[in-house]
Amino acid sequence: MRAVRRFPYLANALPRIATHTLSRLYLETPDGTSAVIEADEPAAVTIRRVEFDALLTELAAAAGAEIVTGVDIAQAAQTADGVTLTSRDGRVFRAPLVIAADGVHSVVARRLGLNSGWPTQSVAIDMMEETPRALLRDVDPSALWVSYGDGEGYKYIFPKRDHVNIGLGYVLDYFRREVDAAPYELQRAFVDELRERGIVAGESRREHFTPFLIPIGGPLRRPAGGRVLLAGDAGGFVNGVTAEGIFYAMVSGDLAARAVAASARDLDAAAARYCRACDRAIGAELRDSILIQRYLFADRRRIAQIVAGARRERAVTRLVLDLVVGRRSYRDVRRRIFGRSPALFARMLIEKFRNRSLPREAAITTTG
Repeated sequence: MRAVRRFPYLANALPRIATHTLSRLYLETPDGTSAVIEADEPAAVTIRRVEFDALLTELAAAAGAEIVTGVDIAQAAQTADGVTLTSRDGRVFRAPLVIAADGVHSVVARRLGLNSGWPTQSVAIDMMEETPRALLRDVDPSALWVSYGDGEGYKYIFPKRDHVNIGLGYVLDYFRREVDAAPYELQRAFVDELRERGIVAGESRREHFTPFLIPIGGPLRRPAGGRVLLAGDAGGFVNGVTAEGIFYAMVSGDLAARAVAASARDLDAAAARYCRACDRAIGAELRDSILIQRYLFADRRRIAQIVAGARRERAVTRLVLDLVVGRRSYRDVRRRIFGRSPALFARMLIEKFRNRSLPREAAITTTG
Protein backbone atom coordinates (compact mmCIF):
# COMPACT_ATOMS: atom_id res chain seq x y z
CA MET A 1 0.00 0.00 0.00
CA ARG A 2 3.01 2.24 0.37
CA ALA A 3 3.39 2.07 -3.39
CA VAL A 4 -0.27 2.97 -3.92
CA ARG A 5 0.15 6.09 -1.78
CA ARG A 6 3.39 7.01 -3.54
CA PHE A 7 1.81 6.51 -7.00
CA PRO A 8 -1.84 7.61 -6.76
CA TYR A 9 -2.63 6.59 -10.34
CA LEU A 10 -2.47 2.95 -9.18
CA ALA A 11 -5.69 3.34 -7.19
CA ASN A 12 -7.71 3.65 -10.41
CA ALA A 13 -5.55 1.26 -12.45
CA LEU A 14 -5.28 -1.75 -10.12
CA PRO A 15 -8.99 -2.73 -10.35
CA ARG A 16 -8.28 -3.75 -13.96
CA ILE A 17 -6.33 -6.78 -12.68
CA ALA A 18 -6.82 -9.37 -9.93
CA THR A 19 -5.83 -7.92 -6.56
CA HIS A 20 -5.98 -9.17 -2.99
CA THR A 21 -5.57 -6.88 0.03
CA LEU A 22 -4.20 -8.03 3.39
CA SER A 23 -3.84 -6.46 6.81
CA ARG A 24 -2.34 -9.35 8.77
CA LEU A 25 1.17 -10.82 8.87
CA TYR A 26 2.11 -14.08 10.58
CA LEU A 27 5.82 -14.29 11.45
CA GLU A 28 7.69 -17.32 12.77
CA THR A 29 11.23 -18.56 13.25
CA PRO A 30 12.63 -22.11 13.10
CA ASP A 31 12.76 -22.33 16.91
CA GLY A 32 8.98 -21.85 17.14
CA THR A 33 8.87 -18.16 18.10
CA SER A 34 5.92 -16.53 16.36
CA ALA A 35 3.91 -13.33 16.23
CA VAL A 36 0.83 -12.00 14.45
CA ILE A 37 0.93 -8.37 13.34
CA GLU A 38 -2.38 -6.74 12.43
CA ALA A 39 -2.91 -3.35 10.83
CA ASP A 40 -6.08 -1.29 11.16
CA GLU A 41 -6.28 -0.92 7.39
CA PRO A 42 -5.06 -2.83 4.32
CA ALA A 43 -1.27 -2.92 4.51
CA ALA A 44 -0.44 -4.98 1.42
CA VAL A 45 -1.97 -5.63 -1.94
CA THR A 46 -0.82 -8.76 -3.78
CA ILE A 47 -0.89 -9.05 -7.56
CA ARG A 48 0.52 -11.30 -10.25
CA ARG A 49 3.61 -9.75 -11.79
CA VAL A 50 2.64 -10.91 -15.29
CA GLU A 51 -0.61 -8.94 -14.97
CA PHE A 52 0.87 -5.95 -13.15
CA ASP A 53 3.70 -5.52 -15.68
CA ALA A 54 1.19 -5.71 -18.54
CA LEU A 55 -0.94 -3.07 -16.81
CA LEU A 56 2.03 -0.70 -16.42
CA THR A 57 2.90 -1.23 -20.07
CA GLU A 58 -0.67 -0.33 -21.08
CA LEU A 59 -0.52 2.84 -18.96
CA ALA A 60 2.81 3.81 -20.52
CA ALA A 61 1.43 3.31 -24.02
CA ALA A 62 -1.66 5.36 -23.16
CA ALA A 63 0.65 8.15 -21.98
CA GLY A 64 2.43 8.18 -25.33
CA ALA A 65 5.26 5.66 -25.00
CA GLU A 66 6.10 3.61 -28.07
CA ILE A 67 6.30 -0.07 -27.06
CA VAL A 68 8.61 -2.32 -29.09
CA THR A 69 8.20 -6.00 -28.14
CA GLY A 70 10.27 -9.10 -28.82
CA VAL A 71 13.61 -7.33 -28.40
CA ASP A 72 16.46 -9.19 -26.67
CA ILE A 73 19.28 -6.69 -26.13
CA ALA A 74 22.71 -8.29 -26.58
CA GLN A 75 25.11 -5.38 -26.93
CA ALA A 76 25.37 -1.81 -25.67
CA ALA A 77 27.80 0.95 -26.51
CA GLN A 78 28.08 4.51 -25.25
CA THR A 79 29.57 7.69 -26.70
CA ALA A 80 29.55 11.28 -25.52
CA ASP A 81 26.36 11.85 -27.51
CA GLY A 82 24.29 8.84 -26.54
CA VAL A 83 23.80 5.10 -26.33
CA THR A 84 23.44 2.38 -28.98
CA LEU A 85 21.65 -0.88 -28.17
CA THR A 86 21.79 -3.89 -30.47
CA SER A 87 19.39 -6.83 -30.25
CA ARG A 88 20.22 -10.46 -30.95
CA ASP A 89 18.36 -10.31 -34.26
CA GLY A 90 20.46 -7.33 -35.40
CA ARG A 91 18.07 -4.44 -34.78
CA VAL A 92 19.79 -1.25 -33.64
CA PHE A 93 18.30 1.35 -31.30
CA ARG A 94 19.94 4.71 -30.61
CA ALA A 95 19.01 7.27 -27.98
CA PRO A 96 20.65 10.30 -26.35
CA LEU A 97 19.90 8.71 -22.95
CA VAL A 98 18.80 5.27 -21.71
CA ILE A 99 17.01 4.17 -18.53
CA ALA A 100 17.96 0.51 -18.19
CA ALA A 101 15.45 -1.53 -16.17
CA ASP A 102 16.60 -4.88 -17.51
CA GLY A 103 16.81 -6.85 -14.29
CA VAL A 104 19.35 -8.50 -12.04
CA HIS A 105 21.43 -9.66 -15.03
CA SER A 106 21.32 -6.25 -16.72
CA VAL A 107 23.00 -6.58 -20.11
CA VAL A 108 23.27 -2.81 -20.40
CA ALA A 109 25.01 -2.46 -17.01
CA ARG A 110 27.47 -5.23 -17.80
CA ARG A 111 28.29 -4.17 -21.36
CA LEU A 112 28.92 -0.58 -20.28
CA GLY A 113 30.97 -1.47 -17.20
CA LEU A 114 28.46 -0.19 -14.63
CA ASN A 115 28.22 -3.63 -12.99
CA SER A 116 30.59 -6.51 -13.68
CA GLY A 117 28.39 -8.95 -11.75
CA TRP A 118 26.99 -9.49 -8.25
CA PRO A 119 29.05 -11.37 -5.62
CA THR A 120 27.27 -14.51 -4.37
CA GLN A 121 26.90 -13.02 -0.88
CA SER A 122 24.95 -10.11 -2.41
CA VAL A 123 22.36 -12.20 -4.24
CA ALA A 124 19.47 -14.34 -3.01
CA ILE A 125 18.09 -17.30 -4.90
CA ASP A 126 14.31 -17.17 -4.60
CA MET A 127 12.44 -20.39 -5.38
CA MET A 128 8.83 -19.41 -6.02
CA GLU A 129 5.75 -21.31 -7.11
CA GLU A 130 2.67 -19.39 -8.28
CA THR A 131 -0.16 -21.89 -8.61
CA PRO A 132 -3.93 -21.43 -9.17
CA ARG A 133 -5.89 -21.74 -5.93
CA ALA A 134 -7.91 -24.63 -7.40
CA LEU A 135 -4.71 -26.74 -7.31
CA LEU A 136 -2.82 -25.40 -4.29
CA ARG A 137 -4.14 -23.05 -1.66
CA ASP A 138 -3.32 -21.59 1.71
CA VAL A 139 -5.78 -22.47 4.46
CA ASP A 140 -5.80 -18.87 5.74
CA PRO A 141 -5.84 -16.49 2.74
CA SER A 142 -6.28 -13.44 4.98
CA ALA A 143 -2.62 -13.19 6.09
CA LEU A 144 0.89 -13.10 4.71
CA TRP A 145 2.92 -15.97 6.20
CA VAL A 146 6.69 -15.54 6.61
CA SER A 147 9.29 -17.73 8.30
CA TYR A 148 12.68 -16.09 8.71
CA GLY A 149 16.05 -17.38 9.84
CA ASP A 150 16.38 -20.89 8.37
CA GLY A 151 20.12 -20.55 7.82
CA GLU A 152 20.58 -17.43 5.72
CA GLY A 153 17.12 -17.66 4.28
CA TYR A 154 13.35 -17.20 4.46
CA LYS A 155 10.11 -18.97 3.54
CA TYR A 156 6.76 -17.45 2.65
CA ILE A 157 3.15 -17.81 1.57
CA PHE A 158 1.62 -14.85 -0.26
CA PRO A 159 -2.12 -15.21 -0.90
CA LYS A 160 -3.46 -13.74 -4.13
CA ARG A 161 -7.01 -13.56 -5.40
CA ASP A 162 -6.90 -16.51 -7.79
CA HIS A 163 -3.40 -17.86 -7.09
CA VAL A 164 -1.05 -18.47 -4.20
CA ASN A 165 2.69 -17.80 -4.09
CA ILE A 166 4.66 -20.25 -1.99
CA GLY A 167 8.43 -20.19 -1.91
CA LEU A 168 11.71 -20.06 -0.07
CA GLY A 169 14.99 -18.30 -0.59
CA TYR A 170 18.60 -18.25 0.57
CA VAL A 171 21.59 -16.00 0.21
CA LEU A 172 23.26 -17.57 -2.84
CA ASP A 173 26.64 -17.96 -1.18
CA TYR A 174 25.04 -19.87 1.74
CA PHE A 175 22.90 -21.96 -0.63
CA ARG A 176 25.90 -23.16 -2.61
CA ARG A 177 27.91 -23.94 0.52
CA GLU A 178 25.31 -25.44 2.83
CA VAL A 179 22.26 -26.69 0.90
CA ASP A 180 22.59 -30.10 -0.72
CA ALA A 181 19.41 -30.21 -2.78
CA ALA A 182 18.08 -28.97 -6.09
CA PRO A 183 15.75 -25.94 -5.96
CA TYR A 184 12.56 -27.82 -6.84
CA GLU A 185 13.34 -30.61 -4.36
CA LEU A 186 13.42 -27.95 -1.64
CA GLN A 187 10.18 -26.39 -2.88
CA ARG A 188 8.28 -29.67 -3.00
CA ALA A 189 9.54 -30.67 0.47
CA PHE A 190 8.49 -27.26 1.81
CA VAL A 191 4.96 -27.62 0.42
CA ASP A 192 4.75 -31.16 1.85
CA GLU A 193 5.78 -29.81 5.27
CA LEU A 194 3.17 -27.05 5.09
CA ARG A 195 0.48 -29.55 4.14
CA GLU A 196 1.39 -31.81 7.07
CA ARG A 197 1.08 -28.81 9.40
CA GLY A 198 -2.35 -27.99 7.97
CA ILE A 199 -1.21 -24.63 6.58
CA VAL A 200 -1.83 -25.43 2.89
CA ALA A 201 -3.92 -27.90 0.92
CA GLY A 202 -3.10 -29.38 -2.46
CA GLU A 203 0.09 -30.35 -4.25
CA SER A 204 3.16 -28.53 -5.49
CA ARG A 205 3.18 -28.16 -9.27
CA ARG A 206 6.51 -28.21 -11.10
CA GLU A 207 5.12 -26.33 -14.09
CA HIS A 208 4.36 -23.32 -11.90
CA PHE A 209 7.80 -23.22 -10.24
CA THR A 210 10.18 -20.39 -11.20
CA PRO A 211 13.50 -19.87 -9.36
CA PHE A 212 15.18 -16.51 -9.89
CA LEU A 213 17.90 -14.30 -8.42
CA ILE A 214 17.40 -11.10 -6.39
CA PRO A 215 20.19 -8.57 -5.64
CA ILE A 216 20.14 -8.06 -1.86
CA GLY A 217 23.54 -6.43 -1.31
CA GLY A 218 22.29 -2.88 -1.67
CA PRO A 219 22.29 -0.49 -4.63
CA LEU A 220 25.34 -0.05 -6.79
CA ARG A 221 27.66 2.74 -5.73
CA ARG A 222 27.05 4.28 -9.14
CA PRO A 223 23.57 3.36 -10.41
CA ALA A 224 24.16 5.75 -13.30
CA GLY A 225 27.05 6.74 -15.52
CA GLY A 226 27.37 8.83 -18.64
CA ARG A 227 24.06 8.66 -20.48
CA VAL A 228 22.71 5.53 -18.72
CA LEU A 229 20.55 5.33 -15.57
CA LEU A 230 19.94 1.91 -13.93
CA ALA A 231 16.54 1.35 -12.31
CA GLY A 232 15.04 -1.50 -10.31
CA ASP A 233 16.99 -4.74 -9.92
CA ALA A 234 19.49 -3.55 -12.54
CA GLY A 235 20.68 -0.96 -10.02
CA GLY A 236 20.27 -3.24 -6.98
CA PHE A 237 17.29 -1.35 -5.55
CA VAL A 238 15.99 -4.14 -3.29
CA ASN A 239 15.48 -4.29 0.48
CA GLY A 240 18.19 -6.48 2.01
CA VAL A 241 15.93 -7.79 4.80
CA THR A 242 12.61 -8.43 3.05
CA ALA A 243 13.97 -8.95 -0.51
CA GLU A 244 11.08 -6.71 -1.63
CA GLY A 245 11.79 -4.80 -4.80
CA ILE A 246 8.63 -3.58 -6.52
CA PHE A 247 8.30 -0.38 -4.48
CA TYR A 248 11.97 0.53 -4.91
CA ALA A 249 11.88 -0.35 -8.62
CA MET A 250 8.95 2.00 -9.14
CA VAL A 251 10.56 4.78 -7.10
CA SER A 252 13.87 4.47 -8.94
CA GLY A 253 12.08 4.42 -12.30
CA ASP A 254 10.13 7.54 -11.38
CA LEU A 255 13.28 9.31 -10.17
CA ALA A 256 15.10 8.34 -13.36
CA ALA A 257 12.33 9.83 -15.50
CA ARG A 258 12.31 13.02 -13.44
CA ALA A 259 16.10 13.31 -13.69
CA VAL A 260 15.88 13.05 -17.47
CA ALA A 261 13.11 15.65 -17.64
CA ALA A 262 15.01 18.03 -15.36
CA SER A 263 18.17 17.62 -17.46
CA ALA A 264 16.55 18.17 -20.84
CA ARG A 265 18.97 20.99 -21.66
CA ASP A 266 22.00 19.17 -20.30
CA LEU A 267 21.65 15.39 -20.49
CA ASP A 268 25.15 14.92 -19.09
CA ALA A 269 23.77 16.14 -15.74
CA ALA A 270 21.08 13.45 -15.57
CA ALA A 271 23.30 10.75 -14.01
CA ALA A 272 24.48 12.89 -11.09
CA ARG A 273 20.96 14.26 -10.54
CA TYR A 274 19.55 10.71 -10.49
CA CYS A 275 22.14 9.44 -7.99
CA ARG A 276 21.40 12.33 -5.64
CA ALA A 277 17.66 11.80 -5.90
CA CYS A 278 17.95 8.05 -5.16
CA ASP A 279 20.18 8.75 -2.18
CA ARG A 280 17.66 11.19 -0.72
CA ALA A 281 14.60 9.05 -1.38
CA ILE A 282 15.68 5.47 -0.61
CA GLY A 283 19.44 5.45 -0.02
CA ALA A 284 19.42 5.46 3.80
CA GLU A 285 16.62 2.89 3.92
CA LEU A 286 18.40 0.41 1.67
CA ARG A 287 21.79 0.89 3.33
CA ASP A 288 20.19 0.28 6.74
CA SER A 289 18.53 -2.86 5.40
CA ILE A 290 21.95 -4.33 4.59
CA LEU A 291 23.24 -3.59 8.10
CA ILE A 292 20.11 -5.15 9.63
CA GLN A 293 20.44 -8.21 7.39
CA ARG A 294 24.05 -8.78 8.49
CA TYR A 295 23.20 -8.10 12.14
CA LEU A 296 20.39 -10.69 12.11
CA PHE A 297 22.27 -13.39 10.21
CA ALA A 298 25.32 -12.99 12.45
CA ASP A 299 23.34 -14.59 15.31
CA ARG A 300 20.08 -16.47 14.59
CA ARG A 301 18.84 -15.76 18.13
CA ARG A 302 18.46 -12.12 17.15
CA ILE A 303 15.77 -13.04 14.63
CA ALA A 304 13.70 -14.74 17.33
CA GLN A 305 14.19 -11.70 19.56
CA ILE A 306 12.89 -9.41 16.82
CA VAL A 307 9.82 -11.60 16.22
CA ALA A 308 9.10 -11.82 19.95
CA GLY A 309 9.61 -8.08 20.21
CA ALA A 310 6.88 -7.53 17.60
CA ARG A 311 4.40 -8.77 20.24
CA ARG A 312 5.81 -6.70 23.10
CA GLU A 313 6.78 -3.45 21.41
CA ARG A 314 3.39 -2.44 20.06
CA ALA A 315 4.40 1.19 19.57
CA VAL A 316 7.39 0.20 17.43
CA THR A 317 5.24 -2.26 15.46
CA ARG A 318 2.75 0.54 14.75
CA LEU A 319 5.58 2.73 13.46
CA VAL A 320 6.67 -0.01 11.05
CA LEU A 321 3.07 -0.43 9.89
CA ASP A 322 2.87 3.32 9.31
CA LEU A 323 5.85 2.95 6.99
CA VAL A 324 4.34 -0.05 5.17
CA VAL A 325 1.05 1.72 4.44
CA GLY A 326 2.80 4.96 3.54
CA ARG A 327 1.65 7.15 6.44
CA ARG A 328 5.23 7.95 7.55
CA SER A 329 8.54 8.32 5.77
CA TYR A 330 11.41 5.96 6.47
CA ARG A 331 13.51 8.74 7.99
CA ASP A 332 10.72 9.63 10.41
CA VAL A 333 10.17 5.99 11.44
CA ARG A 334 13.93 5.43 11.82
CA ARG A 335 14.29 8.49 14.06
CA ARG A 336 11.35 7.49 16.25
CA ILE A 337 12.43 3.85 16.63
CA PHE A 338 15.99 4.75 17.55
CA GLY A 339 14.65 7.38 19.94
CA ARG A 340 12.64 4.68 21.73
CA SER A 341 15.45 2.12 21.55
CA PRO A 342 18.85 3.78 22.03
CA ALA A 343 20.43 0.38 22.68
CA LEU A 344 19.35 -0.75 19.21
CA PHE A 345 20.81 2.43 17.74
CA ALA A 346 24.11 1.69 19.51
CA ARG A 347 24.18 -1.88 18.18
CA MET A 348 23.50 -0.63 14.66
CA LEU A 349 26.37 1.85 14.95
CA ILE A 350 28.68 -0.95 16.05
CA GLU A 351 27.54 -3.05 13.10
CA LYS A 352 28.15 -0.13 10.76
CA PHE A 353 31.72 0.36 12.01
CA ARG A 354 32.37 -3.38 11.68
CA ASN A 355 31.31 -3.10 8.06
CA ARG A 356 33.10 0.10 7.08
CA SER A 357 34.38 -1.58 3.95
CA LEU A 358 30.92 -2.45 2.63
CA PRO A 359 30.94 -4.09 -0.79
CA ARG A 360 30.38 -1.80 -3.74
CA GLU A 361 26.67 -2.69 -3.85
CA ALA A 362 25.94 -1.44 -0.36
CA ALA A 363 25.89 2.30 -0.84
CA ILE A 364 24.88 5.03 -3.24
CA THR A 365 27.25 7.89 -3.83
CA THR A 366 26.44 11.14 -5.58
CA THR A 367 29.17 10.87 -8.17
CA GLY A 368 27.88 10.59 -11.71
